[in-house]
Amino acid sequence: MDSNKRPENMARIDSIELAQKFISEQTEQILSQVKDKKVLLALSGGVDSSVVAALLIKAIGKQLVCVHVNHGLLRKGEPEQVIRVFRDQMDANLVYVDAVDRFLNKLAGVSDPEQKRKIIGAEFIRVFEEEAKKLEGIEFLAQGTIYPDIIESDGVKAHHNVGGLPDDLKFSLVEPLKLLYKDEVRIVGKTLGLPDAMVYRQPFPGPGLGVRCLGAITRDRLEAVRESDAILREEFAKNGLEGKVWQYFTVVPDFKSVGVKNGKRTFAYPVIIRAVNTVDAMTATVENISFDLLQHITNRITNEVEGINRVMYDLTPKPCATIEWE
Repeated sequence: MDSNKRPENMARIDSIELAQKFISEQTEQILSQVKDKKVLLALSGGVDSSVVAALLIKAIGKQLVCVHVNHGLLRKGEPEQVIRVFRDQMDANLVYVDAVDRFLNKLAGVSDPEQKRKIIGAEFIRVFEEEAKKLEGIEFLAQGTIYPDIIESDGVKAHHNVGGLPDDLKFSLVEPLKLLYKDEVRIVGKTLGLPDAMVYRQPFPGPGLGVRCLGAITRDRLEAVRESDAILREEFAKNGLEGKVWQYFTVVPDFKSVGVKNGKRTFAYPVIIRAVNTVDAMTATVENISFDLLQHITNRITNEVEGINRVMYDLTPKPCATIEWE
């Protein structure tokens, strides 16, 4: 039987009880596969890698080595959350790598979206490979492969690694979530004790805020994206939209416009808000946000975020627009 094919009689994990059963079974399988060897995991803080980390910590404890690379393109508070949850609360063997300057220096002056993605992806592989070579006794690479990855890639990701990590590291793969759908992964994560902010984290592009800081990335606009995004997420949570809207975020384009602040002329960037609902990400509709809330968010962003003097709301569905701007 193909180990990457979900059995037809496999019950969907739709309850805590079934999640506990899955965790128990996977713990035994992980122990059987890994024995007393060490396992390496690139821990981004996303749903899949976080659930894999929590599951492996439960199964093998300090034999798991988590590497969290901060490339400077994460949302506000995310690197701190990874450290707090895994190192402080779960006592994980966590290696934190501050690579912010390294990534931003590589990205300086690069405006093409695809080139930005390639640089971010390639640099991540290099950083992870460097950290892996510093460690001794690693024989396994854990990954957050889930069943849609296998379906969408026709099995490719099941035989190679999801993150495109270096093949010359010669690790055997540990993929305990590879037969689960995303909703099942979230239930398992919740059962393992991960916080809701991590378990129900919104979809987030691999290049992170790098594709929401439009054009060539500059540190001032990147910070404006991070701060405005934090305000948007805070206000959506306060107003009952967290969990109701599929994805919402801000982008900052690479142009300025004239404005007025405190009686003085300004020449600053705009922030664009995007909030959409979708079932399969192939099409998407725009969330109908109340004008009062939009005005409140606008007021907060223009007063609290440095270098911003306008806020706009993207009303375009998919098609003809994509969900992300780059």
